[in-house]
Amino acid sequence: MRQFIYILKLIPKYMDENNWTEETNEIISRHFFRLKEYTEKGKIILVGRVPDESDPESFGIVIFEEENEEKANEFMQNDPAVKEGIMTAKLFPFKVALIR
Repeated sequence: MRQFIYILKLIPKYMDENNWTEETNEIISRHFFRLKEYTEKGKIILVGRVPDESDPESFGIVIFEEENEEKANEFMQNDPAVKEGIMTAKLFPFKVALIR
């Protein structure tokens, strides 16, 4: 298995909490629970984010394992937040060098 990272960024519209709807919250909930499920299954190594969503430089990351780049891209594209257009995502090959 190879390691990959994808970087998530909220689209600018959603940096303002006033633009969030019940549907937006439901999509983000599906995003979170999918990440949690794959973490529990051992596919995801780490998930995290910069806590200030109002900062245009803020981002989230998902570090995970997959067989190849094609499957890694498919995994990223199936993230509900990406699929529903709330977040953009960019994939990179990655290699954990140190972990506590």
